[in-house]
Amino acid sequence: MPLEKLNMTLSTLESHIENHNISNKKVSNGNVAWHIDHSLKVINNVCIALQKSEPDTYKNNFSVLGKVFFTLGFFPRGKAKAPKHVKPPEVILKEDLILQLQQAKTNIKTITSLDKNAYFKHPLFGHVNKSRINRFLLLHTNHHLKIINDLLK
Repeated sequence: MPLEKLNMTLSTLESHIENHNISNKKVSNGNVAWHIDHSLKVINNVCIALQKSEPDTYKNNFSVLGKVFFTLGFFPRGKAKAPKHVKPPEVILKEDLILQLQQAKTNIKTITSLDKNAYFKHPLFGHVNKSRINRFLLLHTNHHLKIINDLLK
């Protein structure tokens, strides 16, 4: 079920690629392409980090902040800065978005086969393991989809 939801959010991101150049500085400094690119970079980087993680080094140090946002079911806008490795480039090509989307579709399929303590280290939330990963990716992607929807209004 969670994988279906992730696939649906990827389909929604994909449907917005045609509007990649639309921007509105009153809503966001980034255009639609920026939010799609960032979302896909997060999905792909998280999946790769999970695959490369050493489950025996996992610590259950999920932060109070993470628990609050996961319980509320959303991330507030404008409060966090994207880490360098998931920041989109200055010029975002439609072809690059399509390529990253294909990678994301492949990468999320690997989640189910990972060890329960496969994890990635989030700068604010601490270690996010397999049991929380689908929720994290859904909340993060939906956060950016809401911004994309506001950009398109």
